[in-house]
Amino acid sequence: MRGRSLRIACRCLVALLVAAGAPCAQASAQDLIEHKRILMLFSTRRDSQFAVIGANELPRILDRDFSRDLDYYSEFIDLTRFPETSYKDAFRDFLRRKYEGVRFDLVIAMHDVAIEFLKGNRDSLFRNTPAVYLTNDATTVRPANSTGVVHERDFTGTIALLQQLQPDVRNVFVVTGAAPADHSYENEVRRQLRPSASTLSFTFLSGLATRELEDRLSKLPRHSAVYYVLVTEDGAGDKYHPLEYGRRVAKVANAATYSWVDSALGDGMVGGSLYNQKEAIEQVGHLAVRVLRGDAPETIPITTLDANDNQVDWRQLDKWGIDEARVPTGTVVSFRERSLWDRYRTYILAALAVLTIQTVLIAGLLIQRARRRRAEADLRGSQTELLKSYERNRDLGSRLLKAQETERSRIARELHDDICQRMLLLTIELQLQSRARRDERSTAQALDIAQDIAQDIAKSLHDLSHGLHPTKLRMIGLSPALERLCHELARSGIVITYTHSGIPPTLSPDVMLCLFRVAQEALQNAIKYSHAREVLVDLTGVNGLTLTVSDSGQGFETEAAWGKGVGLFSMVERLEAIGGTFEIVSSPGNGTRLTACVPAHAVQDHSSPSPFAPSAISSQSSSSSIW
Repeated sequence: MRGRSLRIACRCLVALLVAAGAPCAQASAQDLIEHKRILMLFSTRRDSQFAVIGANELPRILDRDFSRDLDYYSEFIDLTRFPETSYKDAFRDFLRRKYEGVRFDLVIAMHDVAIEFLKGNRDSLFRNTPAVYLTNDATTVRPANSTGVVHERDFTGTIALLQQLQPDVRNVFVVTGAAPADHSYENEVRRQLRPSASTLSFTFLSGLATRELEDRLSKLPRHSAVYYVLVTEDGAGDKYHPLEYGRRVAKVANAATYSWVDSALGDGMVGGSLYNQKEAIEQVGHLAVRVLRGDAPETIPITTLDANDNQVDWRQLDKWGIDEARVPTGTVVSFRERSLWDRYRTYILAALAVLTIQTVLIAGLLIQRARRRRAEADLRGSQTELLKSYERNRDLGSRLLKAQETERSRIARELHDDICQRMLLLTIELQLQSRARRDERSTAQALDIAQDIAQDIAKSLHDLSHGLHPTKLRMIGLSPALERLCHELARSGIVITYTHSGIPPTLSPDVMLCLFRVAQEALQNAIKYSHAREVLVDLTGVNGLTLTVSDSGQGFETEAAWGKGVGLFSMVERLEAIGGTFEIVSSPGNGTRLTACVPAHAVQDHSSPSPFAPSAISSQSSSSSIW
């Protein structure tokens, strides 16, 4: 009475505030009007899977459609563990005391026990309260002021799936418990499986003590399967959670175990045509939303639902060697172990991409290295061929120079030994004739003229012979030969000064001839082109031999000079043939300086002393020659 009086007082206060036009009071009244309370009644124990799903999903569905918070109350009628008649009366009294003064806007009755409780206590607990229910029995009488969802349990779908997955199975062992609810399920299963008895042999392991049941399940014959229905109490009177008992059954059975409800999947069951509890709760939630929005429950038709889906556990297929190809199309395969490809696809693709790029780069580098090595080998081959060609050219040049000198020497010997000697005889003869015929003046004059001509011829032949090959070079040595060369060329009107120091006592004939020819060519060029008044020639024997020819003439462009004539080239070829170097420095108006260097290892003459060396010819008389 106290609670009722309080509610009447609150309603009067709200009416007064609305009439007074107080905005805040109006808002509060609106909140009280829209604030709704829902009572959910479950026909199972609190920790059953269906109760857990319902307690979580129904508030989520309803809150999604209402902007205001709703109050939810959940109660659980556990007749499985408390089958006594007094339990129902005690539960009714409990609700009356607990919710005294609370008016529910909706009652949701889940399954038959809750529906029967709703019918029996309509007037005392739920007068004029709309209701939504879920039943598995199509014959259930619809309560007043209610609407609901009908889902008939189908136990045959699991047998059909079993036969597709394991066509060799001949014996199916059905496991149920000893509680009244367990017997109710057993009776329904027997009724539905009766038509299948022609193809399969069904053995009902019902109401057995757990130890006896486990012993039976561990020794099943070949071509068998287990169908777990429900055990809440075994034959020994022990109470169990149905899901935990199903897990125990699947663990001890030596054959594949199937079930009919989706909450059992993942606990060792292969699967089956499973009752999708979440889908059934979703349908109940949709009807509840309509009722809370103001639709009269009697105007909402009963919803008939088929919430069974084929579902299998991939791990159990693998355990019992069931070919996945036998799984019917549309079956949900859960707990599939992802392959390495599925789990690490991104990393594998990235690694393959990196590996491919690295492989391409490495291949490119290897190709580049191979090409570089081929190019280097070709270059080395070209360098080798070029060096060989260069050596051949040097050898050829050296041989040509030697052949040239040999030929000059031969011509010089011919001139000296033959023509010069005859000219000498001619000169002597003319002298004798001149003395014998002095009385004949005209004859004497003719003879004198002939004698002069003969002497000129002899001088010309001497110059020619000496120019072709300096025969006295090896007889008197390099330094005296250069000194005489400078003396002879000085007759052209240019002052030629010759200096020398540190000349080794013995020199290689090739070195002497080379430096002599270089000096000869340089002096002749200076006489012809430099217009100099003085030329300096210096021969130094420090760390080899160095010949320097310099003048104070008009100079020239050295780069342009290399393209004219063969004088410079012949000097370079001669020096390179003996391992020497050649340098020329000149510019217009600044004279010319030519330097020829021969290394020390090429200077010494390692052959036997020449009989024409300076020491050997010191006793010879120079009067035997016209030179």
